[in-house]
Amino acid sequence: MNAEETQTVERRAAIHAALGDPARLQIVDRLVLADRSPGELQTELGIASNLMAHHLRTLEQSGLISRHRSEADRRRSYLRLERAALEALSPGAAIAAPRIVFVCTANSARSHLADALWRKASTVPSASAGTHPADQVARGAIGAARRHGLDLLDATPRALADVARPGDLVITVCDRAHEELGDNGLHWSIPDPVAVGTRDAFEEAVELLAERVEDLAPRISAA
Repeated sequence: MNAEETQTVERRAAIHAALGDPARLQIVDRLVLADRSPGELQTELGIASNLMAHHLRTLEQSGLISRHRSEADRRRSYLRLERAALEALSPGAAIAAPRIVFVCTANSARSHLADALWRKASTVPSASAGTHPADQVARGAIGAARRHGLDLLDATPRALADVARPGDLVITVCDRAHEELGDNGLHWSIPDPVAVGTRDAFEEAVELLAERVEDLAPRISAA
């Protein structure tokens, strides 16, 4: 890691450490809803004043809360949750890529569904391909796409060699393709719905892919 990455990880670790106490979690839970004075928190949570001061100092030092003087009674202060600090708790890795290419073995279901989900979630261009493309897209994938309002763009299975461009971020969505290509890009281990063949299997694949796309899309920027 470079110095900037190290600093970011250390800051996130400090925030996690600050939240590693039940009383401090309760304080943060209250401040999510509204600003409160130390005295109000002390009364609500039944925490002694010296212990409350310790918890608040820890939360302030980690950047989770800030203290602001009352405009009415300058002897009084209010605590405010710093939401940006909470956002830093989520995984911080970010990647710049000109295009995403979703890959499975046959390019007949998972990779096409992932591509369609990605196009709804991100402006970064995407495509799909297979290491050993099938003759056609699986009927179950077409049905699942229709149920979820996904556009498969008249999808046709294509070979990765015909689709790949320099700089592409490859995301394998099946274990076989990942193990064939090696550690080159990202991998999502999604069970093969075609092998099972049921509507439920395709629904599960869409659900799992949607979760992964939702998590990753905010962390990918256009190169």
